[in-house]
Amino acid sequence: MALIRRKKRTDDDSPQEEDDQINSIKRGKKKTTKNYSCLDNCCWSIGCICTVWWLLLFLYNTMPSSFPQYVTEKITGPLPDPPGVKCLKEGLAPKHPVVFVPGIVTGGLELWEGHECAEDLFRKRLWGGAFGEIYKRPSCWLKHMSLDNETGLDPSGIRVRPVSGLVAADYFAPGYFVWAVLIANLARVGYEEKNMYMAAYDWRLSFQNTEVRDQTLSRIKSNIELMVEINGGQKAVIIPHSMGVLYFLHFMKWVEAPAPMGGGGGSDWCAKHIKAVMNIGGPLLGAPKALAGLFSAEGKDIAFARGIAPGVLDADVFHLQTLQHIMRMSRTWDSTMSMIPKGGETIWGGLDWSPEEGYFPSNKTHKKITTSLSSRNESNSKASNPNYGRFISFGRDVAELHSSQIERIDFRDAVKGNNFANSSCREVWTEYHDMGSGGIRAIAEYKTYTANDLLDMLEFVAPKMMKRGKAHFSHGLAENLDDPKYAHYKYWSNALETKLPNAPDMEIYSMYGVGIPTERAYVYKLTPASECYIPFQIDNAAGDTKPHEKDDTLITTFELEGYFASIRINDIA
Repeated sequence: MALIRRKKRTDDDSPQEEDDQINSIKRGKKKTTKNYSCLDNCCWSIGCICTVWWLLLFLYNTMPSSFPQYVTEKITGPLPDPPGVKCLKEGLAPKHPVVFVPGIVTGGLELWEGHECAEDLFRKRLWGGAFGEIYKRPSCWLKHMSLDNETGLDPSGIRVRPVSGLVAADYFAPGYFVWAVLIANLARVGYEEKNMYMAAYDWRLSFQNTEVRDQTLSRIKSNIELMVEINGGQKAVIIPHSMGVLYFLHFMKWVEAPAPMGGGGGSDWCAKHIKAVMNIGGPLLGAPKALAGLFSAEGKDIAFARGIAPGVLDADVFHLQTLQHIMRMSRTWDSTMSMIPKGGETIWGGLDWSPEEGYFPSNKTHKKITTSLSSRNESNSKASNPNYGRFISFGRDVAELHSSQIERIDFRDAVKGNNFANSSCREVWTEYHDMGSGGIRAIAEYKTYTANDLLDMLEFVAPKMMKRGKAHFSHGLAENLDDPKYAHYKYWSNALETKLPNAPDMEIYSMYGVGIPTERAYVYKLTPASECYIPFQIDNAAGDTKPHEKDDTLITTFELEGYFASIRINDIA
């Protein structure tokens, strides 16, 4: 017979204490769970993300392609017909052949010959598409995308050429279309490759050098002639975009000019072959953003990134010298100099005035305040906002003061001195490594730069680049277009120094977006002392301003309305 022995209760023990012990044991059993480490949590998170991703991918590939549109229409109602479908319903059909002229950076570039580091990239895109090679081999990519700093042409052993066909600029990157939507809508009307042509060119080269190296201008001429012929003699409609507007303006003067400088098409070539030119966002008078890019490899986007994470770009915590590499590469692209602001102070304004003065941007319209010259100068002397005629100002106070209160020291005769930068920096230091502290200080002590100062300033900080640029582009304002000097090709892309083609029936349209905050002027500062830095940078602390308005963003901007667009169109008509 089994015996059960119980512990004899002592006087100190009580039933309540026994119950508490039993309950604590039960609670302990319930709380006994596995403790997950940080690594376990990360693995679970990755697993959940991958599972959801594969599930969505499976649904995307199995559902009908029309399902997203079906859901959208159920929520918002029927979608409007695309423009191409509307035109088709109206009975429109292809008539005039269409030629697209892409702008800077939007056309694809592929490798035809390269160094050992790029031996597996034959005819693969270095620019446009997925940009995978930037991440895989950045130094090799930079070397192949750069041009020769002396000639502005191919470096030895490297041949990078524009992609041909409509795919050259339909998409800039996956999901980022350029011409794809327009091409698709024209295709709905009935257009195809026999009456659509992408005039692709190497947008890094100066315009005349695209003919010297690739005979691009000659091929555009031949293709337009062929398209007109096979389409029953119907003249072509040309649609240039951005810098492509300047490029095609150069082409129209080149095709009329006699060989060998021109294409030898005769003065009536444009009249015979071109129905209309529809310019989209063309920098006919230049663009301030090009100036900031050449001066410090910056723009509003870079300044914004620096404002969010100053340690990454300013301190270069990863030692990538990103902006230095970008500057070194982009300063070999002669085409960027075609977009330096043109026309001097007559077009862009001076120290105490700008053409935007008296215009108040709004969503619907603008108002002009008419003032006399004297009252305008008086109001400027009390300005509380930066003057847009000052493209670059060193300090917010300089941007706001009247010119009589600014003490400027001319930089043009300054002694640059010697730069003792670490030799490891010289590979990416561009032409700033030739400027000592004296030259850098001289640029800052000039205080503020108007359109009349820009070319001298750029020649001071980047003499090699500007030596090539002066041979291919001009940025002035012609007094007498009958002067024989304007027959030279360097004037052909400047609408202020060249005549329009001899084609009375040819139509020219210029289209611009309006009401969009646009970079117009910049406040700069000297970079904190460092051997390898670009010495000048946009001052984030200066603040972004609009007329009679201040906020906490970055750069002086002006909301372009129909007024400023009309300046660009009417002043060159």
